[in-house]
Order: sequence, then structure tokens, then C-alpha cells
Amino acid sequence: MQTNFLVLGIESSCDETGVALVQAHAGARVPTLLAHALHSQIEMHQAYGGVVPELASRDHIRRVLPLTEAVLAESGRALSEVDVVAYTRGPGLAGALLVGAGVACALGAALDRPVLGVHHLEGHLLSPFLSADPPEFPFVALLVSGGHTQLMRVDGVGRYAILGETIDDAAGEAFDKSAKLMGLGYPGGPALSRLAEQGDPAAFKLPRPLLHSGNLDFSFAGLKTAVMTQAKKLGGDLEARKADLAASTQAAIVEVLVKKSLAALKETGLRRIVVAGGVGANRLLRAQLDAACSRLGVRVHYPELHLCTDNGAMIALAAAMRLQSGQQQANRDYAFDVKPRWPLDAIAPGSAAAV
Repeated sequence: MQTNFLVLGIESSCDETGVALVQAHAGARVPTLLAHALHSQIEMHQAYGGVVPELASRDHIRRVLPLTEAVLAESGRALSEVDVVAYTRGPGLAGALLVGAGVACALGAALDRPVLGVHHLEGHLLSPFLSADPPEFPFVALLVSGGHTQLMRVDGVGRYAILGETIDDAAGEAFDKSAKLMGLGYPGGPALSRLAEQGDPAAFKLPRPLLHSGNLDFSFAGLKTAVMTQAKKLGGDLEARKADLAASTQAAIVEVLVKKSLAALKETGLRRIVVAGGVGANRLLRAQLDAACSRLGVRVHYPELHLCTDNGAMIALAAAMRLQSGQQQANRDYAFDVKPRWPLDAIAPGSAAAV
């Protein structure tokens, strides 16, 4: 394969449209992000209290080409210079995924360039490599993105072993559903975290599910139920105690995430951990994990804050790193499909890439 190549990445799995351009260099450990652009649909979906799939898909159609033009203009590159077009193949909303896949394959066909479908969660997992302090393999990864909470051992690109995962609600869902129970609107997780800064995390005794289970699995459905029960008990006093309930909820989620992460480090014997996904932007999680790992002499790596949410940069990066490692082959078969449900450990290494 070429040692220097340019990857255009398109992300459209849910309610953010992201496009980015990444340059892979010969001899460079990490590809370079040249430019990226992102449009969030939050304002559009707020009126409905959550993501409306049909509206999400239609908005992706409107946004993806203007965002592509903006990225090319910012990078100073022409579309004809792109060597590979990458897109999110799954998991996500089927209609939304089809928009990105369709546009990517159409561009690939028009340019006579190969295309590559990328796993959304692998994008999140590798996104810290775009930070000012990129990690090195191997490491433990805490992936906390939307409906996914997983701990895994990462020995290289495409070499992932799941150590534990959620058996019901994920951490992100616990944030969002608890916020909804408190009447905080959409998106609930960030709203709950902001409100929690004004409250007492010890005000309410909430459960820490599976904290002492002896394994590395997660379960947050019981916590959501406990929050609902506590909110009902407060009744008319909920408004006055909402910040305390938010702080107590956040404290419970973060304690489980931190202690399970430390247990994963102990079990694997590794001295490096990567935190990726939207919940990875949570201030309390970062503060507590930083403090705990500092005491143990363990390195912690995060994505840059603006790359914690869904974005095209992580998709372009994951594609470039898979091509560089020989884990995947970009192809010129422009008949595409998407995988709304696609476990990360189901990724099969491809043959040596030929770009």
C-alpha cells in the first residue's frame, strides 16, 4: 500500500454529521488530522425529547456535502486528492448510516477511489490517538459511548479483547434516562452533569450496581430505577433537591466506572488506560480517574474534548490506522450495506490493504 495517503471520513450514525480529512505519513505512528467539521442536530431534536430517526436521516442528507466542502476548503486540498473515502458502517440508526454510506460510495465511484466502512466504536476507541498525548499499545480501554459501556484490552489496531460490558443500560443511558426522570430535557447527560456541580453527591444513597460482582461487567438499569423511586419520594420537593439528586446519580455512575477500570488494570497488569466516548468528557470521571491512576503510577489518555462526541475525525483516523496496520483492505466495490447492530469484537481483520 501507499505509505502516504489522504482519507476523507464521514460520520452519520445518529444525530451528528461529521466530515474530516486525515493524512497518513510514511514512518509516522499516528496520522495527522488536517481539518474536520461537525453539525449537531441537538436543537432540532429537543422539541421531541430525543432523536427522531427520520428527521436525523434527512438532516444528514442536507449537511454532509456542505460539510465536505468546508473541510476541503479548510485543509486546502481538492476532492481529487483524496485517496480513500471512509464512512461509518455501524452501529447506529439504519437510515442515518445509509446516508453516510451512500454518499461515501458515490464519491468513491465518481473519483474511482476505494471506500472503507468503519466501526463507529472503533472510531471512538482510537480517537485519543488524535490528542496531544497519544497512547501506545497495549492498553486497557474504557469505552463509554451512548448505549455502550465496555472495558477491553487493546493490543493493537483490530486486536481487541472484551473484558467486561454492560448487561442492560449503559452509563450514557443512565445519565440520559435519569436526567429525563428529573425533567432536565434533551440531551440529558450533559444537563445532569452541569446541574450536579451545584449539588451534594452524598445527599442520597443510591446503588452502585455490580460494584462488588467480582467481574468487569456493568449494569445501570437498577440505578435508573432507584433514581425514579427517589424522585417520586421527593414529590413536590424534587425541584429544590434536583441538584442533589443529580450529583448523587453522577457520583454513583462515576464510582462504578472508576473502580471497574482500576480492576481491569489490575487484572491485565497493564499500566495505561484510554477513556473514549461521550461520557469520557465528564469532568468528575476525569478527575477521579486521574487521581486514582496518579496514585498507582498509571497513564491515562483521553480524546480532546471536542472529539469526545461523534465526529468524522475518528472515522477517518480509524480507517487510516486500519490501512496502515494491514488490518483492512479498502475496495472499489461500491455496493454497500450498513450494520445497525455490530459488536466491536466481531470485526474480522481484512487482508493487506492496497490503496
